[in-house]
Amino acid sequence: MKEENYNQESFLTGEVKSIIFRNQDNLYSVLKIFVEESDQTLDEDIITVTGYFPVLHEDDVYTFHGSFIKHPKFGNQFQANRFQKQQPQTKSGIIRYLSSDLFKGIGPKTAESIVDELGNQAISLILQDPSVLGKIKKLSKQKRIDLVESLKEHQGIEQMMIHLNEFGFGPQLSTKIYQKYRDEAIEIIQTNPYRLVDDIKGIGFARADEIGQYFGLSGNHPDRINAGILFILEQETSQEGHAFLQIDQLGEKARQLLNHNSNISINEIHNQLSLLEEQKKIMKDDQRVYLPSLYFSEKGLSREIKRLMKQTEYKDLFPESEFLMALGNLEERLNVEYAPLQKDGIQRALQSPITILTGGPGTGKTTVIKGIVELYSELHGCSLDDKDYKKKNEPFPILLAAPTGRAAKRMAEATNIAAVTIHRLLGWNGVDGFQHNEDNPIQGKLLIIDEMSMVDIFLANQLFKALPDHIQVVLVGDEDQLPSVGPGQVLKDLIRSNIMETVKLTDIYRQAEGSTIIELAHKINQGNLPEDVLHPTSDRSFIECGADQMKEVVHKVVKNAIHKGLSKKDIQVLAPMYKGPVGINQLNLMLQEMLNPPSNQKRELSFGEVVYRVGDKVLQLVNQPESNVFNGDMGFIVSIFYSKENTEKEDLIVISFDGIEVTYTRKDFQQFTHAYCCSIHKAQGSEFPVVILPVLRSYYRMLKRNLIYTAITRSKKYLIMCGELEVFKRGIQNGSEDIRQTSLVDRLLDIEKAPMSIELMQLQKELPFNVEDASVGMENISPFDFMDELG
Repeated sequence: MKEENYNQESFLTGEVKSIIFRNQDNLYSVLKIFVEESDQTLDEDIITVTGYFPVLHEDDVYTFHGSFIKHPKFGNQFQANRFQKQQPQTKSGIIRYLSSDLFKGIGPKTAESIVDELGNQAISLILQDPSVLGKIKKLSKQKRIDLVESLKEHQGIEQMMIHLNEFGFGPQLSTKIYQKYRDEAIEIIQTNPYRLVDDIKGIGFARADEIGQYFGLSGNHPDRINAGILFILEQETSQEGHAFLQIDQLGEKARQLLNHNSNISINEIHNQLSLLEEQKKIMKDDQRVYLPSLYFSEKGLSREIKRLMKQTEYKDLFPESEFLMALGNLEERLNVEYAPLQKDGIQRALQSPITILTGGPGTGKTTVIKGIVELYSELHGCSLDDKDYKKKNEPFPILLAAPTGRAAKRMAEATNIAAVTIHRLLGWNGVDGFQHNEDNPIQGKLLIIDEMSMVDIFLANQLFKALPDHIQVVLVGDEDQLPSVGPGQVLKDLIRSNIMETVKLTDIYRQAEGSTIIELAHKINQGNLPEDVLHPTSDRSFIECGADQMKEVVHKVVKNAIHKGLSKKDIQVLAPMYKGPVGINQLNLMLQEMLNPPSNQKRELSFGEVVYRVGDKVLQLVNQPESNVFNGDMGFIVSIFYSKENTEKEDLIVISFDGIEVTYTRKDFQQFTHAYCCSIHKAQGSEFPVVILPVLRSYYRMLKRNLIYTAITRSKKYLIMCGELEVFKRGIQNGSEDIRQTSLVDRLLDIEKAPMSIELMQLQKELPFNVEDASVGMENISPFDFMDELG
């Protein structure tokens, strides 16, 4: 095979000699083909073909279209994008095909009698007119039915995959579509391709719209308008974090999306909104439009918080003197002295149904958590040793949880009692949902949740509805960090509602210990950048460089850190974007080559364009509760097993997450990724001895104050910022004001307006005045402002 022919569109026809590998979940297959014909000059007769196929059978002949590639480990391969089965043309080939495992009850002799009777066109004759099998005396009626059904099914799958390819879908998307819809795939695509947007990950509205136009579903077709509306809602909630869109806002965004090749009026969009509401595909509350899941999550969380807030028994549970005496004893035992705000936080937590403890880095949130746990134990006379409760078969009264495994581990280390992820606390099984809910609440007396800013509205609702009536809740977090990846801004909204005890810690203690990182973080949070930021200190520095120098700078910084005795576990590069020449993906490639280069002593496996090898630092991307591993956990690849070496006959990767070893088969390789560099969102809830933070103009779209603040506060000992100072300054000035549209505060305060129909809204637009003009100039005034004036 000549080098210049690589990656060109080619074909080869050949007989399948063996199926080396097949993933039943995504249909990825590796075949050995005896080549009969090709448009390229080949050096060998047996070629390895890879691709996504339905069941292919050995000895059958197929034509594959794609390109020849040179795999770094396995050599020459043919990467197929599409295929077509060549019907056997010879008598022996047809007999072999009909007597294969595909057709139950048909042996070689029966197959031979079919071909003797029907000739070499037997297969096509049977598919055209199944009654021709009546001529075969050896075939019972049931066997004739089974043979025809099997032929149609096998031919149908192959033809369907070919048709999907003709619609422009690549092999992976074709496989997903086929697995979702099976025999109905072509009909669904032809009648309502917009279903693909909701059902198939990787297909957006624009792609479905192209197909829709091809089949005449363009312009103001109702299915097209509906799909556009739902696509906007999904996009705005998943990407921007909104809980809802204002009806006018949604209408305008939908009109812009739909009108690139049409002329759709706002009235037509509103008409479809009414139909979608009737179908319960959206929920409308006043002028807000929600996806049902978000609407019910907000309402549910509000309801459950109000239920817990009705508890009054904690306020006078023990006298002030008893609390102060216990606190004094604790300070003496731990050799600490709590500041006034910290004492206030501990006391409120012990005397309130729900308490929020917030504050920036270094303000002592962890110290207060430990104080709450210790004093609760003393004042309630309960042991902090869970073995005492196991002996009595009683639940442990104090529950600690956090959104990520690493944050939970930090809580456990600080308090010396067990802490788990919220998903594990609720009994998430990965398939059917949560074990604990309103019908099966968790058991406990005190619950402390750390890193609450990371909790989205979905998880918060699931958590609170699983809490029993008589439980005290303490929510801990930094409201100035990044909001949750999922929709909502729960911690910020709970603080804004002002309906529960909230203590904001402001005194910085780690700064007193000489941490200029903490000082920098707090100044950035206020929108300021120290004038001496370019002057290195004992724990931070800023290296000015451009995009073309960034990789070299990061390489040198990491090399120096390793030289000083730090491990790759201690060093974390954080960046805001995955793509681009200095994005997370490219930085990971460079860092892997540096920190874990290939060698004959290290096993490795390729997965798409990524190579994993023993010793790689990796990041878990999804929750895997059955293995006690969760989204955001970091680990190291400790073993790789090739398919020919194990009983599963599959490639295996074993990853250790702080001693917990999890084995992944190839179908699960998408559950993790390299973690030498990771996103700032994924690092939230974690801390690292050394953080390297690149800041470049190409990141500017993502750079906001809360993102930079969150990245800086991940560093425990050393912070190395590198990049363009002006971009860094502008990112800090790009304030992280609340831009998420949520209605949790209104629900908690019972602020509701009379619902307004879409028709009434339309009428209002046509009036010469606005019925809401009376409130002009008072948009930011609430009843509480009047109370302050009067009080």
